Amino acid sequence: MLWLKAFHLIFMVCWFAGLFYLPRILVYFAASKDAATRAQLAIMARKLYRFVTPFMLLTIAFGIALIATNPGYYLTSLWLWVKIAAVAVLVGYHIQCGRFVRAANADHNRHGHVFYRFFNEIPVLFLFAIIILAVVRPL
Repeated sequence: MLWLKAFHLIFMVCWFAGLFYLPRILVYFAASKDAATRAQLAIMARKLYRFVTPFMLLTIAFGIALIATNPGYYLTSLWLWVKIAAVAVLVGYHIQCGRFVRAANADHNRHGHVFYRFFNEIPVLFLFAIIILAVVRPL
């Protein structure tokens, strides 16, 4: 079980690194007036999105494996269901990042840098909530 937890945490950290940096690239993309810079940032965003998506999938897979070690406990714990709901929102956030990346690569971006600055803060809030739920288990 400790190996599963270790890999779950490792891939979660890798996934969150991407969730923190990807919208930051979009901030720079939206703020840039130079076409060559925007093109390079769009490529960077696309490559980063493709790189971190497997980390999301591995985080989820190891989380499911952890639940499988003691389903009687985990599936009756309210804190876990709230955590799963938060992870589901983050998966939606990840998918939305992919949409923004595709729009940037097609040069159809409709958002300014201020929008992306606020959008960039969402995973921080979820990280706090998920870590508190998993470690403190207040529910």
